[in-house]
Amino acid sequence: MKAPRIDRFLKLTADRGASDLHLAAGRPPMMRIAGDLDAVRYRILDDAEIKALIQPICRQGQWRRLESDGECDFAYEAAGVSRFRVNLFRQHHGLAAVFRVIPTKVVTLEQLGLPASVANVADYRNGLVLMTGPTGAGKSTTLAALLDLVNRTRRANVITIEDPIEFVHENRRCIIHQREVGSHTRSFASAVRVALREDPDVILVGELRDAEVIETALRAADAGLLVMGTLHTNSAGKTLDRMLSAFPADRRDGISQTLAATLRAVVAQQLVRRIGGGRVAALEVLFATPALGAAIREGQTYKIRDIIRAGRAAGMVTMDDSLRDCISAGTVEPLAAFDKAIDKDGMRSWLKRNDYEIPADIETPLAG
Repeated sequence: MKAPRIDRFLKLTADRGASDLHLAAGRPPMMRIAGDLDAVRYRILDDAEIKALIQPICRQGQWRRLESDGECDFAYEAAGVSRFRVNLFRQHHGLAAVFRVIPTKVVTLEQLGLPASVANVADYRNGLVLMTGPTGAGKSTTLAALLDLVNRTRRANVITIEDPIEFVHENRRCIIHQREVGSHTRSFASAVRVALREDPDVILVGELRDAEVIETALRAADAGLLVMGTLHTNSAGKTLDRMLSAFPADRRDGISQTLAATLRAVVAQQLVRRIGGGRVAALEVLFATPALGAAIREGQTYKIRDIIRAGRAAGMVTMDDSLRDCISAGTVEPLAAFDKAIDKDGMRSWLKRNDYEIPADIETPLAG
């Protein structure tokens, strides 16, 4: 059987080490390589050509969803190349698509170069673990590596709820049930509620996107299960603020009590351009302590940075300290690290003390 034409572009994307392929009516194909968009030497695409490239890889229901909703998400595997997370959408000039590369083989924590303290998360038997970061920061890759470690070291029943399924896990020591929103279940929240009746040990929630999903995840963690989930935030403090702000003011006290009792760890991740090519992960790591529980219950999340710094011996690190470590190790440029810093003034002062000068008129340079 002849491979779909889109597979040629996807193979080129993988061969060039790109993270994403962009197709948009009115533009030539583009790839994101080491954080930057580069045009492919190809003609400008029109709406009809993009449709001819994309429609053959869509199931009937997916194309109907695009036509009715103006957008559609699914996963696609190009034989012998890789899996891709696909988003199709309508825009002003016509049809567009973004293909995000998903490595066929799950990368280990060691291969990702993540600190050994992060691997401790795989030993947790209960509670809530949050993997956070902006879009494209590698959250899914790190979470897949953690789940793979659970799969290789424990005997557990694991249920994942994703939109769409990205990394496909083989059953090793664990039984792994991967469910896709829209194909196997109606929503994240309903799937988590049903999972409680499926004898799980671990539940992975692809995205804690609203109050209903957050509350069902907290209930599962409070019931004694290990729950892993993701949010789009770049620090532990912002993560907890985002979760609590999803609820009306009159419910936040109760939610904060449950969050304080169940939270086990927050790992916030950003990718920074590496000197010499590629990107390196900067991490903020927070583990549960009595001080953290008290700060959450009392609504004092501003104390989290100090709690992390006090726990450095236990493997905790703030995002800004992680960025400083990258600069000191010679892996990233000071300007690229400054762009990702949480406390810009503090980072600017540290750079100046270490003979790196950030121009005074630069507040938020282009992302690296």
